[in-house]
Amino acid sequence: MPDAPDSAQPDPIDRSREPGQGLTKEEALHRLLEGHWRYLENSRVQRSVTATDRGLHAQGQYPFAALLGCADSRVSPELIFDQGQGDMFVVRVAGNIIGLSGLASLEYAVQHLGVKLIVVMGHENCGAVKAALDVHDAPGPIGYLLRQIAPAVEEARAAEGPLLDRAVECNVKHTVNNILERSETLKKCVDDGLLRIVGIVYRLSSGDIEFHATAG
Repeated sequence: MPDAPDSAQPDPIDRSREPGQGLTKEEALHRLLEGHWRYLENSRVQRSVTATDRGLHAQGQYPFAALLGCADSRVSPELIFDQGQGDMFVVRVAGNIIGLSGLASLEYAVQHLGVKLIVVMGHENCGAVKAALDVHDAPGPIGYLLRQIAPAVEEARAAEGPLLDRAVECNVKHTVNNILERSETLKKCVDDGLLRIVGIVYRLSSGDIEFHATAG
């Protein structure tokens, strides 16, 4: 029997409403990088949110990736990776440090939303990291934040190259390590091959991203 014509082939299965949008960790990273390439080429997808879309979003969320990033207004993840509403589960805090609430949020994304990719994103000229380089004793919540970045700063001082750049990179790597050290749940998912965690730095001046850590 001859093969059916192309027009008779079944349509691709829509997995957008499945946990993690049905993507493996490799597929999720590939999708993220494709979106970043569109951003660099200024060929972002034109999106609109209709009443039907809002109705679907009200029923539940199905992100394919989670991202821990800095709260800096210049580094919106949905823009940088050209993703739409409901595609990314985003946690943002100055200096992209990981606290208990952020850790719980990432665990929720993996355990309950089916996410198989976590991205930790720092960025060039991060104000929080620069403050940790310049300020040695600050009171209150800001002091707490700077103390979380301090180990990365000390590591960066021993490295070659521009100090702020090295500190931003070290801070990303420290955050990835902190996630693995402080969350048994996420570490087990990585060890079992179910989850990938990557640490990247976004370059404000060029729009490029650089990989500095990978687990899983």
